[in-house]
Amino acid sequence: MLSSTYAWARDLYFRLFQNPLIRRIITNSGYLFSATGISALMSMLQGILAARLLGPSLFGVLGAITTFASTVNRFASFRMNELVVRYVGHYQENGDSRRAAAVFKAASYLEMGGSLLAFALIWWLAPVGARFFAHDASLAIWFRIYGSIVLANLISESATGLLQIFDRFRAIAMITAMQSVITLALIAVAYFSNAGLAAIVVAYMLGKIIGALAFTGTALWQARSSWGPGWWRVPLRLLASERRSLVTFAFSTNISGTVSLIAKDSEVLWVAGFLGTTQAGYYKLALALSNLLQLPVSPLPKATYPELAREIARRNWENVRYVLRQGSRLSAAYSIATTLALGLFGRWLISRVYGAEYLPSYPALIILLVGFTFVNIFYWNRVALLSLSRPVFPTIVNFVGMVIKVAAILLLVPAYGYLAFAVLLTGYYIFTVGIAAARVLLDLRARMAYSFD
Repeated sequence: MLSSTYAWARDLYFRLFQNPLIRRIITNSGYLFSATGISALMSMLQGILAARLLGPSLFGVLGAITTFASTVNRFASFRMNELVVRYVGHYQENGDSRRAAAVFKAASYLEMGGSLLAFALIWWLAPVGARFFAHDASLAIWFRIYGSIVLANLISESATGLLQIFDRFRAIAMITAMQSVITLALIAVAYFSNAGLAAIVVAYMLGKIIGALAFTGTALWQARSSWGPGWWRVPLRLLASERRSLVTFAFSTNISGTVSLIAKDSEVLWVAGFLGTTQAGYYKLALALSNLLQLPVSPLPKATYPELAREIARRNWENVRYVLRQGSRLSAAYSIATTLALGLFGRWLISRVYGAEYLPSYPALIILLVGFTFVNIFYWNRVALLSLSRPVFPTIVNFVGMVIKVAAILLLVPAYGYLAFAVLLTGYYIFTVGIAAARVLLDLRARMAYSFD
């Protein structure tokens, strides 16, 4: 038994690491995972301190404030990191540094406009957010204060994409870890001084501002190092022939992001709006524990996307399939084991660490783990479609899934409460990710057949 297990593990190791492409992806993912691991631990400790200090109801209010700002910000966002990876990577691969710099410049300008629009929307909609999601109009000022983080994030998405292209994953990891440590330190001060909601909101806000400024500064230094001190003077007219493609990509990812906001990234707001802040607190904790499942997997799309874009540009279809297949195997091995562990010990963990008053989170946790496991196994679905120049397809699939999910919310939530949200989110993941992954595999098969012909 032991010899067969050892032989299987050794075979898996050699299959994973014999390919230099996989080694590079795993190395870059390792940098991000080290930061993700630290951040997850810090985030978990942050959540424990905040949950114990605030109680379920105010913990739900905290979730409403932070989710509201990120939701509005992402509504105005064009996911510039994806555009930068796709087009800056393409031009760098072909030795056209001037067009690569022009893409980064254009992306930064567009993101600045989106960030300013997001801040204006947050300021304008804060009273509505406080009334409907926190159920307390007096909290509008805190919705606005926390919303100021978008001004620090003026070009953070473009900056992150640039760092990915130039394999600056170690820098990304260090900044992410630093941000988490600073946030935890501030929350710990608030906890041990028995401060209230305001101190916790400020702690989260300051941590995110410091992280965003660090990403931006590092990316601007990288641009100067790679393209020279005058890179920002490169004229945007160099992109005239690609204008339509760039605009289509940017707006399709924006629409896709908006659909995702409604369908899956604003769950706490949905629960708070329909069921109140106490059940939102339960659901926020269930989501936080489910995110443990994504610890080593969440860095993989960022590390995989640049490599897929390069290999597809070179038409190395076998390498592309190899990356997807080995990535799914690696992710499945971790995800299934972690799901079983959280299923067995989740109730004990919630009771002992967060307090018995949070035990209603456990059923939602079990349901969510199913959906997150499925997402993990096919983590590459979106970045593969973007690399294959199909940015519109996931938008269409996600839109259909969103319509079905929203209709089901109106039917099921009044009868089944916050557990209905967990069931519907899991169903949404299986539906959308399953179709997107199938499209990737069919597309690769067709392109391989064409290349052989």
